[in-house]
Amino acid sequence: MKLSQELQPVLLELANLERSQGHGAKKEIPEQAEYDKAKEEHKRLLDASGSAQMAVDDMETEILRIQADERKLRQRERDDKAQLGAATDPETRKDLEHDLYAAKSRIADLMSELQEAHNEVHALRSNLDVHGAKVSDSERKLEVLKRAAEAAQEAAANRPDPQVRIGELREQLPADVLEEYETVREENGVGAAAFTGRGCGGCFIILPPAEQNAVRNAAADELPQCSDCGSYLVRLV
Repeated sequence: MKLSQELQPVLLELANLERSQGHGAKKEIPEQAEYDKAKEEHKRLLDASGSAQMAVDDMETEILRIQADERKLRQRERDDKAQLGAATDPETRKDLEHDLYAAKSRIADLMSELQEAHNEVHALRSNLDVHGAKVSDSERKLEVLKRAAEAAQEAAANRPDPQVRIGELREQLPADVLEEYETVREENGVGAAAFTGRGCGGCFIILPPAEQNAVRNAAADELPQCSDCGSYLVRLV
């Protein structure tokens, strides 16, 4: 295919631009994708922090229950001692002594449980602090990523419509060139590509030395074709 040297960069820009459009598919904004990923991670951290807080709350409730049971048993212990001081009936004293022993034994058990609960709640609170720090870091990161995503969205919205530029480029090219270009583009999805000096910028194959020389030595207004994908090769130098 023949095309003047002045218009060859126009054809290459057209091919690159149309290829970048992906047949009209909407391109993902990387900053938005990163922000969305960070939001998912933040949600996971919040859930983990919420679970850690529930574990602390449950253990604190358990400590309150143990302390309430202890207070009742302490009162029971005092009552038994007071009644023992006044009781004279052997059977009554025996029952009171048995109950006092049981109360003291249960108090000892509760004190052991309370110590274990305090140790556990301390570890749980430390774990909660770690989760809290992670959530705080995530919130700061989210704010930065949110601003970046918003800026990228705004930049994308203000970017000139590529279809306008595509139309301008097409108007500069002869109809027969566009027809041949479209025929190849329908076959390989590229149409035209840069000759990299050694190979094709469309399929990225390295051409044999003889074909490389043939491309370099072709007439200035001639667009050779890649022997692999068929794309028209535009020499940049």
